[in-house]
Amino acid sequence: MRILIVHNLLWAHYKSAVFQALQRLVDQRTGCSVHVLQIARNERSRAGLEATANDPYAPTYQYDYELLFDRFLDDIPLKERALALLRRARAYRPDVISLTGYYDPAQILLLIWAKLNRVKVILQNESTETDHQRGGWKEVLKEWIFGRCDGFFCFGSQSADYLIRLGVPAHKILLRKSAVDNDSLRAAYERALRTRTQTQESLGLQPHNFIFVGRLISAKNLPTLVTSFANAQKQSTMGKNWGLIFLGDGPEKESLQQQTQKLVLIDSVHFLPGRPWFQVPDVLALSDILVLPSLSEPWGLVVNEAMVCGLPVIVSDRCGCVPDLVRDGQTGFIFDPDQPDLLTQLLRRFMDETVDVASMSEAARERIAPYSPEAVAQEMLNGFMKIAT
Repeated sequence: MRILIVHNLLWAHYKSAVFQALQRLVDQRTGCSVHVLQIARNERSRAGLEATANDPYAPTYQYDYELLFDRFLDDIPLKERALALLRRARAYRPDVISLTGYYDPAQILLLIWAKLNRVKVILQNESTETDHQRGGWKEVLKEWIFGRCDGFFCFGSQSADYLIRLGVPAHKILLRKSAVDNDSLRAAYERALRTRTQTQESLGLQPHNFIFVGRLISAKNLPTLVTSFANAQKQSTMGKNWGLIFLGDGPEKESLQQQTQKLVLIDSVHFLPGRPWFQVPDVLALSDILVLPSLSEPWGLVVNEAMVCGLPVIVSDRCGCVPDLVRDGQTGFIFDPDQPDLLTQLLRRFMDETVDVASMSEAARERIAPYSPEAVAQEMLNGFMKIAT
């Protein structure tokens, strides 16, 4: 069985960890091979977040891949993408192809080529019914595309449920989870914990902190987080011991900084620039609770990252990972982003120490354990074998 995987970005470390685990499994099987076509190195909006060669803690991944274009994905015209994908697919002669998604016309052309040549196709899907407004001709087009596919790899149960509502048979859903590089993240977190207090003092941080990790954009609902934090801090007798960290960059950074000034939170709210993913645990180690208040989020891999490090999480119910990872009151808390008072109450509970953080931390680690690159890779291989035979 010859497996060809099409993926957009070489930079996407969470997929690289899975591809490496898949490569190891494939190498143990006679007559089985896997090849990954990475279309581009990165996206322009994520420039600067890649690992550098001189960083001693930057993980490297070993699997059979080919980088088609050593530039930003945004700069590659459709015709170039389509011709490169078709040319490499013909050369590799796969039995099954895994496509990144339904939104790239170049990959839809590859889907048509595959069906004409009797090559099985698995489509990856991150979308859920709630992460965008649904309806109209786009849904009709998606139903047509889904009808041409032999199987699906989904980012969680919400993603799978969305496909089923669009008419995809449940037996075609071959994967319902997502993973990050658990081992590398955990090792980095444990290293950073050794100097937690000293680093907090050097950065002027509070001894306890909530943290948001991601792009500072409107969909993340960050002004609500700032307001809720300010209200919780006022209501709690121990609120001054808590801070809020924003790790990331984006167009809303300036307005968020202005909001913190108006609310007199300059000493409590800190903005740290984005960094490569393997350095994120350095900041998680300075924090206690992850907050993801998004209005729209297909999954939310930062929740995986935080739970791997043992952080309890406060997550909006619009995030795709919630049904799979977040057990309300056990691994963290779930809230409706349209009810900011509830978020305030949850923040205050941590400030007032009415939450058993140690128990919640242990539950988070246990819950995330099955969402490892090795587990996802095994389910992917099982899916490939199921539809190729």
